[in-house]
Amino acid sequence: MIEKLVSLPSSLETLKKPPSTLYHIGDSALLEKKMVSIVGTRHPSQYTKEMTRKLAEQFSRIGYVVVSGAAMGVDAIAHHGAFPDTIGVMANSLDIAYPAVNKKLITSMQKEALVLSEYEATTRATKYSFVIRNRIVVALGDVLIIAEADENSGTMRSAEIAIELGKKIYVLSQRIGDSVGTQKLIKEGHAEIITDIDDFIAKFGVVKEQEAGELDFFKSSPSLAQSLEKFGNKIYELELEGKITIKNLKVTLS
Repeated sequence: MIEKLVSLPSSLETLKKPPSTLYHIGDSALLEKKMVSIVGTRHPSQYTKEMTRKLAEQFSRIGYVVVSGAAMGVDAIAHHGAFPDTIGVMANSLDIAYPAVNKKLITSMQKEALVLSEYEATTRATKYSFVIRNRIVVALGDVLIIAEADENSGTMRSAEIAIELGKKIYVLSQRIGDSVGTQKLIKEGHAEIITDIDDFIAKFGVVKEQEAGELDFFKSSPSLAQSLEKFGNKIYELELEGKITIKNLKVTLS
């Protein structure tokens, strides 16, 4: 059910034009936790996808809520990685699931996480509303992380907002020629580079160790399909951490 927030988060008071009203579906208690904003391109590289998911998962494990815009690409990956510790800020009213490709994600967030919008029912997204939405995404987070961005993208408007608000900006380390937008932020001194995710997360808190016995599932060398059914895409994170090995559609402990 769509409801109005009783009061706006204090972080939004720093905006030149804070929303007059915020509608929500889901767990509004998430707004009382520490938050980090993660945004980026709708067409991330495989490297960016993997690193974004790891960042979001790690932030969730230290008690942070990940805020993003529920768009394709980096936004969706960040929401999935932190789920259910995540907040989606929509560029349309909450009676519309947009983009349609993320309908399942958005529905899940309405049930187990939180979605927000300043728009009244039947309001569709416009090019302008995405830009307006970004100010809320940025303002809610303690810091802004831009995973990957083209120089003239909407994501770079989020960087401008963060600079205006005096928020720290972090960007993923990228190859020369990739993510020109974030490379420019580094060159101009507006952003710091994340070169090691574990070291970076340690600045914010201590990651909880894997629950005892959770990895025992892989002792029987289950199939990749069985592993995905139980853990979802989290198994790829475990592979990146070197805890499991995926080979010939089988998953084993490393």
